[in-house]
Amino acid sequence: MTGRKLRVHALVLCVAGALLGSGAASADEVKVMISGGFASAYRELGPQFEEATGDNLVTVWGPAVGTAANAIPVRLARGEWADVLIVVGYALDDQINAGKVVSGSKVDFARSAIGIAVRERAPKPDISSVDALRRTLLAAKSIVYPDSASGVYIGSELFSRLGIEGRVESKSRMIPAEQVANVVANGEAEIGFQQVVELLPVKGVTVVGSLPAEVQRYTVFSGAIATNAKNPAGAEALIRFLSSPDAAPAIARTGLEPLTPKAAN
Repeated sequence: MTGRKLRVHALVLCVAGALLGSGAASADEVKVMISGGFASAYRELGPQFEEATGDNLVTVWGPAVGTAANAIPVRLARGEWADVLIVVGYALDDQINAGKVVSGSKVDFARSAIGIAVRERAPKPDISSVDALRRTLLAAKSIVYPDSASGVYIGSELFSRLGIEGRVESKSRMIPAEQVANVVANGEAEIGFQQVVELLPVKGVTVVGSLPAEVQRYTVFSGAIATNAKNPAGAEALIRFLSSPDAAPAIARTGLEPLTPKAAN
């Protein structure tokens, strides 16, 4: 076992052991409700947690917001239970206010930057500065962005901040029911805005980079313990693990920026 894996194993067992020693009830399952943004990191880190603790992660996927039957707020409102919620931070705040999440249990794991993608093998435009980004968008033939908080920012604020709102209105549009990267990959749009973590896994596009810092808008992904948790000890152990320095490399590989210090080699 490598040094980093040994640290991961020791960390999780230490957290779980301390919680059990304090009188918390033991259980074999930890039920996680999670939305898509943290998915790639969770899929890599989840098996490490299971191996170290012997617990089984039972995962329920759904949108962080909205009124769809599988949306996490709808699941919670109809009484479905969970141990851990992993969603965008503002959606978790809503559930804290609704009494569905234990106050004070929220921990931020990572943040996601908005980036730009073009079709694979297309020339990479210059977005290295605010002025360069402005020139690139004015020269583009078509621009798409997602039906999400990031997309609302692009359409209602970014273009205005760049002073080009009226000049790009006719050639830009929000994509309501499909991945922006797919629209760019099939040639329906020249430039696509999306969170970098969502652009990277899609074949057929090149991720040009993130927006300049002056106009960037981050999305934070967080975890917390549900008020109806059946295994709060396991929930806390998972949250502690996902926010640990040893989880940071896996999080970074997915295109997210860890909000924890990097572990020493």
